[in-house]
Amino acid sequence: MSKASKAAEENARLDHGVHTDPAALDELTDAASSEATEVGADGAVAGYRAGRTLRLGVELRRQLRRRRTQLVLGFVALLPFILVVAFEIGDANPNNRSGGFIDLATASAPNFVVLAMFVSGSFLLPMIVALYFGDTIASESSWSSLKYLLAIPVPRHRLLRQKAITSALLSALTLAVLPVVSLIVGVLWYGAGDAISPTGDSISFGQSVLAILLGTVYIMIQLAWVAGLGLLLSVSTEAPLGAVGGAVLVSILSQILDQITALGGLRDFLPTHFSFAWMDLIATDIDWTDMASGALSAVLYATIFGLLAARRFATKDITS
Repeated sequence: MSKASKAAEENARLDHGVHTDPAALDELTDAASSEATEVGADGAVAGYRAGRTLRLGVELRRQLRRRRTQLVLGFVALLPFILVVAFEIGDANPNNRSGGFIDLATASAPNFVVLAMFVSGSFLLPMIVALYFGDTIASESSWSSLKYLLAIPVPRHRLLRQKAITSALLSALTLAVLPVVSLIVGVLWYGAGDAISPTGDSISFGQSVLAILLGTVYIMIQLAWVAGLGLLLSVSTEAPLGAVGGAVLVSILSQILDQITALGGLRDFLPTHFSFAWMDLIATDIDWTDMASGALSAVLYATIFGLLAARRFATKDITS
């Protein structure tokens, strides 16, 4: 950051009642004056490059150091162990080869992974994505640091893009931790057997690992609509809890409506209707229809919400 930019930031801090060292401010102001002759034809200070502001690596490391991120990653990694304890306390039968996915959870490691992804798919996974995206801009507003980021200056479109990419990477990392840890825990407790579906289909361990990988990728794509909605709410409010909670509530409402069979074909337009289409991968003859529909629906919703978020943030009056 140039000294001129630092001076602009310090002046902005004073305008909003944030005290700073007067001597330091005088030094920066003098430096800014001396650099006045270095302004280019486009009005930008010499040496300023928009592409060098808010670098992705810096923002990603900052978010990884946040206690929020560490707690979320820790809880997701701990969840498979909690499930194992629950099965050990209960009367689960490792030799069970019939029933639903919950009954089959202890049959093999792949089945245990499917259970972990199934029980967390309704609430936990959407909440994680909503947390990362809903908190991204709203938290800066709540900390009164957003106006300083823009005063550096970071272009608005770049700020939103860098924040969104960072949130996407954190979401992908967290969503990937669950099946990876679950598979390791499942192999240790239940062995590397075949994956068995409630329909009686059975696929080998190697095929099941590939199915789990594809299922994880599908979940990431399907939850893109939550990401887009969270980002839209994040640029629309200064309350992170409101943005995160709003996205989670919409997800819950969509799941409730999806249970109303009287809606018929209208349920196909709900963003959560194809949330569990990935379970079709645990079969000898895979039907890709629902997964394709779910991916397309999620991408369309995410695109609409993302464009609305970009438009809203580009015209929003930043006061905090």
